[in-house]
Amino acid sequence: VLVHNHFQEFKVLENGKTIYLTYDDGPSQHTEKLLNVLAKYDVKVSFFVKSSSYLSIIERAYNEGHAVAVHTYSHDYKKIYSSEEAFFADMSAIRKLIAKYTPYVTPLFRFPGGSSNTISQLYNRGIMTRLAKSLTEMGYTYFDWNVDSDDAGRARTPEEVFNNITKGLQRCDDAVVLQHDTKEYSVDAVERVIVWALIRGYTFAPLTEDSPTCHHPINN
Repeated sequence: VLVHNHFQEFKVLENGKTIYLTYDDGPSQHTEKLLNVLAKYDVKVSFFVKSSSYLSIIERAYNEGHAVAVHTYSHDYKKIYSSEEAFFADMSAIRKLIAKYTPYVTPLFRFPGGSSNTISQLYNRGIMTRLAKSLTEMGYTYFDWNVDSDDAGRARTPEEVFNNITKGLQRCDDAVVLQHDTKEYSVDAVERVIVWALIRGYTFAPLTEDSPTCHHPINN
């Protein structure tokens, strides 16, 4: 594998470790910038999308080999976790939107807040346990993560996002990384993460039904 970084070229051997970069809550005004970086290095990732005025860009993402997966239509916890009926109505709405721009709507899914979220307890006790079971029985594959960029938490700069991701990568052979393409500082960290990883022999891949799901303990 040849890695080009400015005026330097590195030849590295794969280390057998795989990175699945994943992006929640987009697309946004920053997603095109992200896709340009990914195209530069021929890196494929996964987008867990919601309703957005930028949603049409998922057509480009899909055509360039990225996984376009289901996240949520509204991302309104109170609404989607109020009942199973409300949850599946929200899910159906975002699936219909995705189908406008891609020829295939995958069975890949990520719960808003992750399967371990506790906010759902405020609206419906036990709903996460029931939803996880129902989705699996319906043939969906849901994903959590084992590396958190913390770009929706304390991280506020590309440097902090880069440090959080690379520290997490060193703990995993198969890393499902959580980022948000709604956060410009997180998108701005991606090229540095890619170069760091390629030099060290990591492989990047989009999620499939056979990928590590990294399920969290369900707390509701």
